[in-house]
Amino acid sequence: MDKKMIDAINTQLNFEIESAHVYLAMQNYFANKSLKGFEHWFQIQFREELMHAQKFMDYMNDRGARVEIRGFENPKNEFESILEVLKTSLNHEKEVTRRINELVKLANELKDYASLSFLNWYLDEQVEEEANFSELIDKVEMLGGVGIFMLDKELAGRSE
Repeated sequence: MDKKMIDAINTQLNFEIESAHVYLAMQNYFANKSLKGFEHWFQIQFREELMHAQKFMDYMNDRGARVEIRGFENPKNEFESILEVLKTSLNHEKEVTRRINELVKLANELKDYASLSFLNWYLDEQVEEEANFSELIDKVEMLGGVGIFMLDKELAGRSE
């Protein structure tokens, strides 16, 4: 693998780990608010981000590239509302999408077709991630008040 691609994937896999921590903080925000469904939903989101990082690590190891684990800043732990959490999450996912698109661009420039093939899964995944958060935002905005508790119950049924 080209060193530029190795560096870029290492940066992304560490961002995926950081993303997991962002969602772990959000999960515990909801736990503190006794919103068990939202807590459950974000727990799954946390695990998905770790799985995304692991996929990158496995890919790097399969290609004989060195994985480098790096640090990151503390995630935000306090929010004003459910809506703020969800909008923050959507913006975070849009940043992930931007970063994945940059990886695809780099793989194209380097004619790294194995990486292009690998990254296609992430392109599809990001469409789903953004759609999930957009849908939740729409529901919270429509429901408000007591409807949030009905939505909370629905979210408790999310499976991986």
